[in-house]
Order: sequence, then C-alpha cells, then structure tokens
Amino acid sequence: MSADDLGRRRDWSDEEKVRIVEESLQGFRQGSATARRYGLSRSLLTSWRRQYRSGLLSVSASTGFVPLTISPPPPASSEMAAPPRPDDDKTIEIGLPNGRRLTIPSSLDPAILARLLPVVDAS
Repeated sequence: MSADDLGRRRDWSDEEKVRIVEESLQGFRQGSATARRYGLSRSLLTSWRRQYRSGLLSVSASTGFVPLTISPPPPASSEMAAPPRPDDDKTIEIGLPNGRRLTIPSSLDPAILARLLPVVDAS
C-alpha cells in the first residue's frame, strides 16, 4: 500500500504553497500551527519557506514580464532647472506586483537587488 492509497500524499500547487507559507509567516511561532492545520510536516513547510525566501517559490501570476515605458524628459522650463546629475547618480524605479514602487541607484549591485526584491515584495 503506497502513501497515495492512504490519502496522505498530496500535490500542492505553487499558489497553495505560497498562501500557506505566507500564513505561516504572519505571526511569531506560526510554523508548527500552520503545518498542523494543513496536515503538513514541519520540515516540508520549512523547505517551502526556504524556497519562498530565495525566490524559487512564487505564484505564476506574479512572475513574467512587466510593461516598461520610457518617456522623454519634460521640456526645460524657464524656471530654475536642477543641475544635471552625474552618471553614477541615476536611479531606476521598479514597480512590484504588490503595488509598491522601489527606487534604487543604477549602480546598485545586482546580487544585492536579487536579495532585496523578494523581501520587499513579500512584506
């Protein structure tokens, strides 16, 4: 008799995993209670949380391409204009799926950005 015959094995969709992981991160020491509520082992939930934090577990709707528009700079007015920025002072604005906007310097190391995005997007 296999685990499937007993009804203990289940295939969870990524959407369900993300929902369960986010629920487990809501409060202090919620991992065990959440695992019990869904009939999961604590180690499986811990594995899902690790995947979630590293960006390997995500809802398919939030992954993909985002529309990007580049608009020309506004025409210079006769009023006092800001001095031109040096090349290393340029910024990039990122719109996250949760509705937040993140403005970063263009010189930011991509490795730092890769660690920062899942944290900002999840909270």
